Amino acid sequence: MSTNASAMYADLSLTLSEAGEGRPVLVLHGGGGPATVAGLAHHLSRTAHTITPVHPGWDGTDRPAWLTGIDDLALAYLHLLCERRLRDVLVVGSSLGGWTAAEMAARDTTGCVTGLVLIDAVGVRVETEPITDFFALDARGVAEHSWHEPDRYYLDPAGSPAEELARRGANMATMRLLAGDPYMHDPTLLSRLGQVQVPALLLWGESDRIVTPAYGAAYAEAFGRGRLEVIPRAGHLPQIEQPDATFALIDEYLRQTDGRLRQH
Repeated sequence: MSTNASAMYADLSLTLSEAGEGRPVLVLHGGGGPATVAGLAHHLSRTAHTITPVHPGWDGTDRPAWLTGIDDLALAYLHLLCERRLRDVLVVGSSLGGWTAAEMAARDTTGCVTGLVLIDAVGVRVETEPITDFFALDARGVAEHSWHEPDRYYLDPAGSPAEELARRGANMATMRLLAGDPYMHDPTLLSRLGQVQVPALLLWGESDRIVTPAYGAAYAEAFGRGRLEVIPRAGHLPQIEQPDATFALIDEYLRQTDGRLRQH
């Protein structure tokens, strides 16, 4: 990484959780925050070295003034991997984190990212499958679009503490800044994914109404080596609704892409 790039990231202070040993796995959360991937990171840490950041601006963390888009976030995480001299990195991303992971792979000039798992990722424009406008939904609408069993996971804002509502509001404001215009996608990303030749596993909840399985199929097809697996009885966060099925597919992917077997 050049001196200029290092200077640029000097004011970036990342909040990271790390656990386990083995292949480095960067776990990237979506708009709901780090809690949405905590169980996933814990599972992966049994066989890998997981690095789970809080995206700058989420949960009260600092966001540098220059970090205003998902491309900035992707480059910041590539800088982190480069700075630590990590190789053979698997990047796992949920929703907005999946978009960030795809952007990282498309911009990786050092070859440190060797695998991708995108879980109900946003980030591309599929003409026939528009992304639901998350910001236009109320809490009930979010539950209806996000979960296979919305009644089980719906949280009435009226019953939430003021601090929790403030945290969610601040997180949404950061998400709107980074991904609100153009809404939840980069118009150029889909056309750039063909150059990504690392194996990409896309996991999709069958009942996701934020981004549909058909959207996921188009996303997977755009990669050089993409594959879609649809998870029954799950919505936008299958790692929470159907953790066993989700983890089993990721574990299988890890076995198939073990460093000794990986073909470039």
